[in-house]
Amino acid sequence: MKKKLAMLLSVTMLMGLALSGCGSAKTGGKAMVYAVEAGSAGEEVAQEKNFEYNAVASQADALMEVASGTSDAAIIDLLMAGAMIGEGTSYPNLTYTDKLTTEEYGVGCRKGSDLASYINAVLAESYADGSLKETAEKYGVQESLLEQAACEYTASADSDVTYIQGKGTLIVGITEFAPMDYTDEAGQWIGFDADMARKVAEKLGVEAQFVIIDWDNKIMELNSKSIDVVWNGMTLTEDVKAAMECTNAYCNNAQVVVVPAK
Repeated sequence: MKKKLAMLLSVTMLMGLALSGCGSAKTGGKAMVYAVEAGSAGEEVAQEKNFEYNAVASQADALMEVASGTSDAAIIDLLMAGAMIGEGTSYPNLTYTDKLTTEEYGVGCRKGSDLASYINAVLAESYADGSLKETAEKYGVQESLLEQAACEYTASADSDVTYIQGKGTLIVGITEFAPMDYTDEAGQWIGFDADMARKVAEKLGVEAQFVIIDWDNKIMELNSKSIDVVWNGMTLTEDVKAAMECTNAYCNNAQVVVVPAK
């Protein structure tokens, strides 16, 4: 699957914006219904294009909608499509067609939090020593990895980093999203994002705790301190950057349409 995902990314990132067939009427004049994760970049693009859609709890649920025939198509992240659909995956009878957007992933912290600066420093250090690339290769996302410029951590007066170190845990808000955050056979969280979040926690001297959140409520979860960070293949939209203190982008991504294979 990792080889398949790497090949998919290397080919797709060279594609131009493809919109043929999207949003067009089905046979008989019935409009397509798209399944999207509530509060996601997929929902945002569906709204922008005036698609008829069903909002579900996760991108995994969006794929289930298509597989079961409840929705005609899904709009999900390219990285997830590479890991979850096609031959040798959980959904061998699904395929992706159109690429609707190009975008970047980042990590979200509370507005004004110095944790974003701390994570930037860890990402930069990991890029420089090659460990970031090794982690990306482990999960097949190396083709989407972005270069990380040298960065030093700058503490703030009301330090989130100090707060996290004081309580001894870094609470990471996620959804199940292969290859970024998902569970192994033992029920442990793994994935590119999960591994990097755990590395940041180790640098902080605390334990990483992964909590599944309602993606539509991620900002509220942050501000209430139910979680400390959103680290789950989060697209850096203008709304997200306005509501959160975000890290530098670390991966390229896109929103793609998933449909049953013919």
